[in-house]
Amino acid sequence: MFTYSTKGTCSRQILFDVDADDKMHNVRFIGGCGGNLQGIARLVEGKDINEIEALLAGVRCKGNTSCPDQLSKAIGEYKASKAQENA
Repeated sequence: MFTYSTKGTCSRQILFDVDADDKMHNVRFIGGCGGNLQGIARLVEGKDINEIEALLAGVRCKGNTSCPDQLSKAIGEYKASKAQENA
């Protein structure tokens, strides 16, 4: 399970799994607006991480980010960590 600490949102962390086909699973937000974040988690379940990252990047709420935007950043960090492991 990958854990990302959010910045600038009500949620504090995002946890998720990615399978061998780059599909996202088991997304959980810690903190934040429960109903909205459960909805986001259900919508991205089983979807390709590259599609999710592109779709959610730049969504704004309070400040200059949002929980969906932070999920896109979490995916970017996940991909960077996998690239480092494979280097």
